[in-house]
Amino acid sequence: MRTDLKQEFVKQYGKEATKTYFSPGRVNLIGEHIDYNGGLVMPCAITFGSCLLVSPNNENVFRFKSLNFNEQAEVPLNSEHKKVGEVWYNYPVGVIAHFLKDGKKLQGIDMLFYGDIPIGSGLSSSASIEVVTAYALNDLFTAGYSRLDLVKLSQAVENKFIGVNCGIMDQFAVAFGEKNKALMLNCDTLDYQAVDSNLGDYLLAIINTNKPRKLAESKYNQRVQECRSALVALKQELDINYLCDIDGATFEKYKHLITDATVQDRAKHVVAENDRVKLAAKALSNNNLTEFGRLMYASHQSLRDLYEVSGIELDTVVNYAKTNPDVAGARMTGAGFGGCAIALVKKDTFDKFSKEVSAYYTDKIGYAPSVYASLIGDGVGILNEVVSSK
Repeated sequence: MRTDLKQEFVKQYGKEATKTYFSPGRVNLIGEHIDYNGGLVMPCAITFGSCLLVSPNNENVFRFKSLNFNEQAEVPLNSEHKKVGEVWYNYPVGVIAHFLKDGKKLQGIDMLFYGDIPIGSGLSSSASIEVVTAYALNDLFTAGYSRLDLVKLSQAVENKFIGVNCGIMDQFAVAFGEKNKALMLNCDTLDYQAVDSNLGDYLLAIINTNKPRKLAESKYNQRVQECRSALVALKQELDINYLCDIDGATFEKYKHLITDATVQDRAKHVVAENDRVKLAAKALSNNNLTEFGRLMYASHQSLRDLYEVSGIELDTVVNYAKTNPDVAGARMTGAGFGGCAIALVKKDTFDKFSKEVSAYYTDKIGYAPSVYASLIGDGVGILNEVVSSK
């Protein structure tokens, strides 16, 4: 294993890094498929993510190297910056392109990236890379962007440069995350509340099903369209802009307007999930992890039965969690169709949980999941100490 990222930088570039930055990944604790329906989500930053080591050069070129990928690039400052295939460095190149488009003055930099977020797991490795690059450039060149500006810029990179029509939750959580706090974020207004989330004797177990989640190949866009259809139907009698403008009681009163049973199920999930986020914020701030765990299980059931974005892999993890008395709650997290589940597990039983869920999953699915332990961590920032890879 690589033991010292600073030594790796010297090995790659023949000089020392001048600064090191870190940006976390994120999980969404509850509030799934809400971001495009104008409601509340509750993500948090996790304690693993992306490191970026930098050193300016005098050659007006950006050099990109990663300890996770073989592809490297050298991009002149004054060249036309375009997406190239599906390589990892499209994300930092996209950030640079947006800085230059905004008229920011940059100079060449040698960059080395290292991340410990599982790629394709739904823990926002791409948002982590975008935000750490944007934060570093903003710091190095005193570009004057606020943290919220960096979030919006990073989302624009994802939407316009990369071509993925994601919401803003991932970049927001990565930038604004706080240790032991969940962020209750209104995806429409970007108002947010940092909710005290002291997990006490518990930690977040992140269980990667190792079935990659490819949004473009999934039914994600179909779900977006179904929600739009539900909204159009409800607007016949309700003055609303989003499904999340109503609560569960109002939905029950007007659901007859949605004549397609499947579309009605989609809307029912969205409205109920938005209500669950509010209840979850109350439970966490009251240190009621039992109630929060119950809401996690209810969220998963709704995503499985009404929204139909789970699958045998995610369900297998949650089914096991329900049999373990040391688990307070579990659910799929992210867009679904593979990716990760999360569980609230007692810290002192995590190793046992990890072995047992792996054995149960392997028996049912035929291959092993990857299981990680995380706490709720801080958002993007500068790292001054020596950073070691795990």
